[in-house]
Amino acid sequence: MPKVSKRIETIPPYLFAEISRIKAEMRAKGEDIIDLGIGDPDQPTPEPIVRYAQQAVENPAAHTYDESPRGWTPFLEAAARWYQKNFGVNLDPNKELLELIGSKEGLSHLIWAYIDEGDGIILPDPAYPVYRIHARMCGANIYDATLDEANGFLPKLEDIPTDAARNAKLMFTCYPGNPTGAVAPISFYEDAVRFCKHHDIVLVCDLAYAMVTYDGYKTPSALQVNGAKDCVIEFHSLSKAFNMTGWRIGFACGNPDAIGALSRLKDNIDSKQFAAIADTAAWALDHGDNSRTMEVYKKRRDVLVHALNEAGWNIQPPKASFYIWAKVPTDETSAGFAKRLLEQAKVLVIPGTGYGPAGEGYVRMSLTVKGDQNGERVAEAARRIAQHAIRSTIKT
Repeated sequence: MPKVSKRIETIPPYLFAEISRIKAEMRAKGEDIIDLGIGDPDQPTPEPIVRYAQQAVENPAAHTYDESPRGWTPFLEAAARWYQKNFGVNLDPNKELLELIGSKEGLSHLIWAYIDEGDGIILPDPAYPVYRIHARMCGANIYDATLDEANGFLPKLEDIPTDAARNAKLMFTCYPGNPTGAVAPISFYEDAVRFCKHHDIVLVCDLAYAMVTYDGYKTPSALQVNGAKDCVIEFHSLSKAFNMTGWRIGFACGNPDAIGALSRLKDNIDSKQFAAIADTAAWALDHGDNSRTMEVYKKRRDVLVHALNEAGWNIQPPKASFYIWAKVPTDETSAGFAKRLLEQAKVLVIPGTGYGPAGEGYVRMSLTVKGDQNGERVAEAARRIAQHAIRSTIKT
């Protein structure tokens, strides 16, 4: 067989694929693994959305290529209405919105649309691994903007060297954060928009978890900042908001030039999502209600945080996302602690280093726990962690 491309050789195996493999091997041996790993909603897509999809599939108009320039028109129009309702910002469906086959696809392809070898890109550390993998494949010069707990896991824009800023074409942010669960105030976006406009950088905002919030918290958007459309492109997903992960549907919005560049690339890669799915997603944006799932996540959050704090940790409940980003409470590395949890407690968590060097010293726990009905599996996971992996080795 021919040798694979150098770009493939430069990237490690996808973190979550490796975790899925290890988990499957242990379960095949009969181990009762509680998975606090991959953030894939475990609740079903709300039934009204499924019922609408059944009707949409029967529409012959959905059975051909979608030849619209930016995506299924009813979906883009619904996205504009949804966005105005939730963020108070008007978007032009013809110029400022683009249908995606999930936000992961759009975030990845935006890098390919902008980055040539040697171009700069500013990435948060720790962060969703997909940003870094595609930046590396493109040959980008990566500047790591460290997310420090002392600064609320926000990047310190003033610490970014002038040369790195001048060379950068893209700067990525993700709030509510994956993996940290952190949130960003509108003042951060004001500073980030000002910074990116000054240095001619596209500010890329990953808002996949925008609707996963608790205790009355509302996620702000960079596009709420005056002049933000000059430099901001934002990515949204129905995966987390409506338990539609497998449906693969989302949208990008914001700066028309950035939307146009991404659209031009996608025109030569895919033929858009199945129109029946896009039509169903439009209905979900207009009518969908996923409040029950958010109640489930909140209960799990409270159960897990309380139990781990009782065991000796000091964890603040996140305002948004379905992740707990917790300091390793022993003298072990993140990977060593996670490995021991899996071996001794049969609980799977993600070592922080899977999200970048600055993730060392942390593990990520997800609230999307398959098989959990009323918080009982989450409580059992916390009990196992406390019994097998914390109390005897906790830092003093």
